[in-house]
Amino acid sequence: MGKSEKSFNSEIGLPLTILGLKNAWTDPLAWLVNIIKGASLIIFPHKYPAWLVLEVGADKPGDILSVSKWLKSDVVVMTRIAEIPVHIEQFQNQKEVVKEKSHLIRTLKDGGILVLNNDDPSIMKLREKTDNRKITFGFGKGSDLLASNYHIVYEEGGDEIMPRGIAFKVDYDGGNFPVRLNGIFGKQNVYTALAAFSVGVSQGLNFVKMIDVLRDHSGPPGRFKPLHGNKNTLVIDDTYNSSPVALEMALQSFKEIKSKGRKIAVLGDMLELGSHTEGAHINIGKIIPEICDELVTVGGKGKFFADGAQSAGMSALNIHEFKDSVSAADFVAEYMKEGDSILVKGSQGTRMEKVVEAIISKEKNDTSHLVRQDREWKRK
Repeated sequence: MGKSEKSFNSEIGLPLTILGLKNAWTDPLAWLVNIIKGASLIIFPHKYPAWLVLEVGADKPGDILSVSKWLKSDVVVMTRIAEIPVHIEQFQNQKEVVKEKSHLIRTLKDGGILVLNNDDPSIMKLREKTDNRKITFGFGKGSDLLASNYHIVYEEGGDEIMPRGIAFKVDYDGGNFPVRLNGIFGKQNVYTALAAFSVGVSQGLNFVKMIDVLRDHSGPPGRFKPLHGNKNTLVIDDTYNSSPVALEMALQSFKEIKSKGRKIAVLGDMLELGSHTEGAHINIGKIIPEICDELVTVGGKGKFFADGAQSAGMSALNIHEFKDSVSAADFVAEYMKEGDSILVKGSQGTRMEKVVEAIISKEKNDTSHLVRQDREWKRK
């Protein structure tokens, strides 16, 4: 089976994934090699994956429409479309984003299957766009795959409280299946697992075997990863990217975890939100005081996080603002205390992985599994 690597979800990234090629970045010679390799796949016999899992994204109107003219899918999974989606900057409103995402349904082959998040009203409206078979998932009543009893599993001992995974149950086709996912946590990962299970049952896979396979699935770097921090702290690395709905879910998951010390949110700007920028940051700021003891902001838009937090009762003494991730990293490394839990999240452009690198234990973590560790990113 093949799958999209990193952010290979565009008109360039998708063909690279389909052809099994790497991003050549700004190297003309490497692009020439890619062209030759791609052409050779047409001319010479080769082994190709039986299944290919592709992520399809949209930065602007027309991106998915263009892809839908040539991409053919056996299964389309619609995950979630927030009120303020990521990359909304180039769209007039959320309805335009929904319309663009809906073009994915056009890629379905005859007999293809549409998988839908039953907890997202915008997603469920799309079910009328095709007569193909549908499978729904979620916590909401009526889901074909219905999740319940979600909770975090801990391994307690010594000076640390370390989350070891999550557990929940899934009702499907008259059966009730207990699920344990190790190495990841947060309710958002329940939705990811439900989407995977939905695709599996659409192809007739055994539910119990799917649960066994996912038990120790580690997930991609920078997606709500629990790490050992310096000074016996817990660091939640969620630095892959950020958007209003993703950040809100991360904060709610952060609220659920146990902590022996303070809870500190280190938040970089949410980018590409256009006219929604100020309001989105303020709204997130308003929920921070009920979850966190301290707020550290990174970037020019961090003042809106701070404004929202202060309006909801957080003292200015507990808010620390920085222009970039390097200066924030230096502060947090010194400011953190034993027993603290620290959530680090921000859009890619804020480079929040630099904060994580500065505050985690190099002895207790495999730093090669952090996000954006390849040579091209290190140069930036």
